[in-house]
Amino acid sequence: MSEYSLAIKTGGRPVTGLAAVGQAFRRALVSQFHPKMLAAILLPFIIALLGAIILLWGFWDPLTAWLNAQAAEWDFINRADQWFLAIGLFSLKLYLIPLLAVGILLPLSGILGLVIAAIFVMPIVLRHLEKHHYQGLSRQGQYVTAVGAWNAIWVGILFVLGWLATMPLWLIPPLPVVLPVFWWAFAFTRMLRVDAIIEHGSQQERRLLWRRHNRQLWLIGGILSLINLFPPAWLFLPVFSALVFAHFMLEALRQLRAQEVVDV
Repeated sequence: MSEYSLAIKTGGRPVTGLAAVGQAFRRALVSQFHPKMLAAILLPFIIALLGAIILLWGFWDPLTAWLNAQAAEWDFINRADQWFLAIGLFSLKLYLIPLLAVGILLPLSGILGLVIAAIFVMPIVLRHLEKHHYQGLSRQGQYVTAVGAWNAIWVGILFVLGWLATMPLWLIPPLPVVLPVFWWAFAFTRMLRVDAIIEHGSQQERRLLWRRHNRQLWLIGGILSLINLFPPAWLFLPVFSALVFAHFMLEALRQLRAQEVVDV
């Protein structure tokens, strides 16, 4: 008997709210150590690494030159730089410009890795979870590849534009922490909530689940974006985040369909 059928027959109490978020993270952590999921880490990590190398090699000099030209017009930075030099310390611009360049280029490679995970790794994740955890959960999605790719691309583009547009606000504490957390939470949530359910849920089911679980989905995205603040997490986070969203959305879909069967 499949796990899906068992849930309907036993009438088990569904897990909701914060408990559902915690359950998704626990299941994702266990799934992450499966050999297939460990191997899946390599693809987005290699893509993100290559993207970082290409971006740093191709755009570092013109970007730092442009930032130096812009910094020459920032009165506050110029005054602070002169004050640092006057008291015998270092040039603020000498360290600020490279940090700004890294803050622009590395997130671009990171969002590229997440897009790759959403488009190419998520189907592997879904097949794995369908086989081991959600047997009997029928696939009712349509135009899966086109919808998933378009969603990943437009979220990635909006992330990049929003990241660049709000970077000047990083000079205002605590926005240097708040803004990266917000934009990565946006990227995780809006990108992976679609890919996690698009193959199995119909259009009506997807809209209902997104509306019903909007707070939990944003909470998952926020937690993942906080984890993303620590560079070692960049290795496994694209696949782990796909596992968390997939576990949450597939379980929510299973409970929805079980509820509909019982109601009928």
